Amino acid sequence: MKLPGALSRLFVGAVLVGGAAIVLYEIFGPAGSGAIVRVTVPELSAAARTGKAVFDANCAVCHGVNAAGTRNGPPLVHDTYNPGHHDDDAFFRAAATGSQQHHWTFGDMPPQPQVSRREVASVIRYVRELQLANGITYRPHRM
Repeated sequence: MKLPGALSRLFVGAVLVGGAAIVLYEIFGPAGSGAIVRVTVPELSAAARTGKAVFDANCAVCHGVNAAGTRNGPPLVHDTYNPGHHDDDAFFRAAATGSQQHHWTFGDMPPQPQVSRREVASVIRYVRELQLANGITYRPHRM
């Protein structure tokens, strides 16, 4: 069936607008949309709640709500970041000096000088509690 010219253009326009709406929803939609992994959020300790506030203000834009990842950064609630592969010092270094792309294709992580060492420690506590609640535990790294 061939559509008349005006109806055909209307159909193409509707498809384009619908596609754009889906893309915008994935980028700017409700919390959790566009996440790379599903994250179960446990009852957090007081220290982890402090870390969550720091994370939300400084890290979530790339690493996502509840560290579930986005198109701009990897999920930290992922076995790649288990404490045996990326220990706490790796998080301190990444915040202080940045991190070159190595496990993912998101590009390099820039340094985060606005986040103090104490704040990074609270973020680590938050991420580790999320990891534990999602079955991510220490596994020795083997190369």
